[in-house]
Amino acid sequence: MFDAISIPFGSKMLFNTVKLKPGVQMEDVELALGEMCNTVKNTYGGDKGGFIAGQVFKFSGFASAEGSLSAPKPSDDHVVIVTYWRSFEEHERSHADHVFKDKFAVLATMCTDTQELGYDLLWQGVPEAE
Repeated sequence: MFDAISIPFGSKMLFNTVKLKPGVQMEDVELALGEMCNTVKNTYGGDKGGFIAGQVFKFSGFASAEGSLSAPKPSDDHVVIVTYWRSFEEHERSHADHVFKDKFAVLATMCTDTQELGYDLLWQGVPEAE
């Protein structure tokens, strides 16, 4: 569950920003996310549907002045779901399936907005061994 992941070149990355309603408890969000992510992994993984790997991040409140062109803006509480797929088409098929939709609907009740954008992998690398 917390092992390192390996992302093959050519994979597609989906970046989903999930803005939380005020007062929503993170424990409830974590439970809904855990059930949803486990469903994706077990139902659509590999040859079953093209899912490669995923990660979930909780916004820490940190905004980098050094990495921003303008002054950092305050942000609502949110989590980010990052998933990697063989293709955008396989992602869309999985998310149109009622099995996924039922799990996502639970998370959606805790959100004011979600937006999922797709990206093509252009570069990846690790530090050279010394």
